[in-house]
Amino acid sequence: MATGPRAVALGGGHGLAASLAALRRVTGDLTAIVTVADDGGSSGRLRRDFGVLPPGDLRMALAALCGDDEWGTTWSKVVQHRFGGDSDLAGHSVGNLLIVALWELLGDTVTGLDWVGRLLGTGGRVLPMAAVPLDIVAEVVGADPARPHEVSTVRGQAECAATPGQVQSIALLPPDPPAVPEAVRAVLEADWVVLGPGSWFTSVLPHLLVPELSAALHVTTARRLLVLNLAPQPGETEGFSPHKHLEVLAGHAPALTVDVVLADTKAAGTGNLADLEKAAAVLGARLVMADVAAADGTPRHDPRLLAGMYAQIFREGARGGSDAAWQ
Repeated sequence: MATGPRAVALGGGHGLAASLAALRRVTGDLTAIVTVADDGGSSGRLRRDFGVLPPGDLRMALAALCGDDEWGTTWSKVVQHRFGGDSDLAGHSVGNLLIVALWELLGDTVTGLDWVGRLLGTGGRVLPMAAVPLDIVAEVVGADPARPHEVSTVRGQAECAATPGQVQSIALLPPDPPAVPEAVRAVLEADWVVLGPGSWFTSVLPHLLVPELSAALHVTTARRLLVLNLAPQPGETEGFSPHKHLEVLAGHAPALTVDVVLADTKAAGTGNLADLEKAAAVLGARLVMADVAAADGTPRHDPRLLAGMYAQIFREGARGGSDAAWQ
């Protein structure tokens, strides 16, 4: 018996974690494809010391896929636990160390992540988007406050996220990184591909710049769902309207079409709705607005509300084809 559509979610950090926490309530056939450009904190240290992929965003995705039972909630807390103090372990999370240990023991990135998933009892699979660590290079306007109109280059995810300027575009180093074959295959075999929410330039757009993964996103028969953020992110997208996010995505992948754009009703109201509808139409998408934000007013998606909209959108999409995935 099917357990829902085959869904693939792309992103990184807290945005992807929020999407996964919702998606695991909707389908039992779920794969996360995670950006690997983090160069700060524990991930950056492990990346530099061991020459591995940064594990932090992969760890967060695994934790988000843990179940709501005692086993899942306990292991989610364990892998997310970060050591304090001023020892050599200070700042490292248990999950990051566990992932890197398995990579060393098994000699295979995907196999190591699968083993962590088995230990945690996750309801899905977590894969890196590229087989090598990446650096993000951003073109930024006003990185130097003394020269607000000057365009400069900022390198590194941490620097891009913290820049006082406004990011205009990004590129990856190396410019043609090898994709993880399992990630490409997951996209090609999916029923739905979900992009966003998340840090637009450092978590969402990088997937469109890995050549093999980008090609798969363009040719897959899966329907594509783009989830907009609830608020601009200081530094990366400061001052961006909802429709500006779509325009930037179109600028990085002009041939990519999208089936549905999901926006929070209140967040969409912060910009011009006509402009948002136009930007969605340029991508070939239908705009869906709903209340999906947390009730406390923080810019976080409520997993249950988001899950409800995912289920509704997936069902509506299935009516145009086969309902077999829901039977």
